[in-house]
Amino acid sequence: MVAKKKAAAKKTGSKRTGRRKGEYGADHIQILEGLEAVRKRPGMYIGGTGNDGLHHLAWEIIDNCVDEAAAGYASHIEVTLHKDGSIEVSDDGRGIPIEKKPDGRTALEVVFTELHAGGKFGSGAYAASGGLHGVGASVVNALSSKLVAEVDREGHTWRLVFNERMPGNYVKSGAFKPGSTLARVRRIPANRSGTRVRYWPDLEVFDSEAVMDYNVIREHVARVCFLVPGMHIKLHDRRRPGAEPEEFVAAGGLADYVDLLSIGENVTDIITIHVATGFEERVSVDGKMQTVNRPCTIDIALRWVKGFDSTVVSFVNTIPTKEGGTHVAGFEQALNWTTNNILLDENKKLKKLKDNGRASTSDAQEGLVAALKVTFAEPQFKGQTKQELGTPAVRNLVYEAAKTGLSDWMQGGGRKTQIIALRDKMAQAVINRVAARQQLENRRKLNSLSSTGMPDKLADCRVHGPDSELLIVEGNSAAGPAKAGRDSKYMAVLPLRGKVVNAGKATLKQVVENAEASALITAIGGGSGDDFDISSCRYGRIIILCDADVDGSHIRCLLLTLIFKHMRPLLENGMVYAAQPPLFSTKHKGEMIYAFSDDERARLHEELKLGEDKRWQRFKGLGEMNVDELAETTLQPQTRVLKRMSMNDAHEAMRATELFGVLMGNNVADRKDYIISNSTLVDPDLLDV
Repeated sequence: MVAKKKAAAKKTGSKRTGRRKGEYGADHIQILEGLEAVRKRPGMYIGGTGNDGLHHLAWEIIDNCVDEAAAGYASHIEVTLHKDGSIEVSDDGRGIPIEKKPDGRTALEVVFTELHAGGKFGSGAYAASGGLHGVGASVVNALSSKLVAEVDREGHTWRLVFNERMPGNYVKSGAFKPGSTLARVRRIPANRSGTRVRYWPDLEVFDSEAVMDYNVIREHVARVCFLVPGMHIKLHDRRRPGAEPEEFVAAGGLADYVDLLSIGENVTDIITIHVATGFEERVSVDGKMQTVNRPCTIDIALRWVKGFDSTVVSFVNTIPTKEGGTHVAGFEQALNWTTNNILLDENKKLKKLKDNGRASTSDAQEGLVAALKVTFAEPQFKGQTKQELGTPAVRNLVYEAAKTGLSDWMQGGGRKTQIIALRDKMAQAVINRVAARQQLENRRKLNSLSSTGMPDKLADCRVHGPDSELLIVEGNSAAGPAKAGRDSKYMAVLPLRGKVVNAGKATLKQVVENAEASALITAIGGGSGDDFDISSCRYGRIIILCDADVDGSHIRCLLLTLIFKHMRPLLENGMVYAAQPPLFSTKHKGEMIYAFSDDERARLHEELKLGEDKRWQRFKGLGEMNVDELAETTLQPQTRVLKRMSMNDAHEAMRATELFGVLMGNNVADRKDYIISNSTLVDPDLLDV
């Protein structure tokens, strides 16, 4: 009887551990040890496997060297981009320790193989550094096919190679010998120290199109030089034959950085704020939560310039925080408070406005150029990429420091003429925003009453939502074929009659008053600016159809500038596209052949063995296409070519719009100055004069 019970239990157990569909058992739980966790989910550590992630590896090694300089132990850093795709970074700091740990491995090996291992925990090796995580060097190793670390220390150069993340060294035969023993490479002066790291990113991990951009590296090293006065960085690009190295030296702190970033005429001098303060924080010490005191230094430099764009850069220790964080939030809170309660207090013009015309964040930051840095030990970041500070206590510290400094300047510490000029600038910004918002609200109310609120020239679709499209076409000549060739169920057509306002320079009021811009904003239905609501958009895709000529490029740039400035979430959510119309067409064996460039036309002509007498039609514009041609090349989802517009495309469009304005605008003096300034770029012998 007992034996039968055991057999039954065994049979039941076999069913429970079988591989039936949908089962979830203990053997499904995987434990990723060491660097495999990084290779399994690289985006968690470097933000992605594209260009940004590839550059982030360099930031981890470079910023380690900058930390050495910030701590006072290094003064020179070299960054080299090699022809073989590797990146080398060196410094003259203390050198990574080479002593052995209790497990027999050297500290150098541990730094590059263990997550959360380094000298930036507690207050021992670094009083303030780039981050709390201690995974930077090991992440670089995890995502590299090979890494060579050399340390100058104790009278010798010591080397450890990581081949596919395995530590060891190459022997005389050229073979790789795994192991933890460091190779003693050469004898050096006893007082020389430093670290050199050269790594080869694992191309199997990163996207095929990801490349190291020299200009991106250059911008990063130039920026960090402003954070550590006296630090020298030399940058080499061995990939370009004959390219000379560039040297960068800190010129004088954040004030000089703000001066560099300032474009156009200044409204105020540079205002500097320096405060040494501190806060208490609960942290784990030896497994127990304890309260520790954190000294914190706050440095702010800012000025206002004429214009509308705002530039606010922020740093934690030596790390740029592109996404801001608690320190930036505190600064913006202080800026809003001082603007409304001191600078614009009792302003008669604003009292006539709704809500007494209080300034918004965008009003206070119109034309602002600011750099903010906080320095303290063990900062908490949101994510390993260190782009956003998360330490809560820093917000209030920065708020109090910025509030006091700005209040002192606005209440008489600054030059009176500059204070008045800034007051007038901010008051006008509030007036423009309120007026534009009021006009837009009136248009929205009109839209909600009936379909007659839509622009008269809009040929709307029958069904709206994520799968619908708004086709923006250039003029009535292209609108006719577009309306005839579209699927009216989900495709709407909005023709533009004339140029859209340059939103990069225009005020909100000017944008709203522009008929073409107003028609587009109204048709999309999501509003504009800070009030833009993407959930209210009537279409899921915005498609720009412009001619493939200079005028078409100008209109496309103006549209992208308008969307970037006033309907930015459309770009951020990938909802804006540009149609790619062909330039040429010909008929071959009863089939229409299209070419999108001169080179493609020549290639197709040769591949299809077309005779010399075969002629190609050159489209001067979309209006010259018949309905079938337009439908096949730019309307039908199965055959059309669309390019999704990104934030980078919008930035390029804004720069192009400014140049178009100089070359094609009404200001003859600006055009003359531009031609004279760039005349050296033209070969006089090529001019027919």
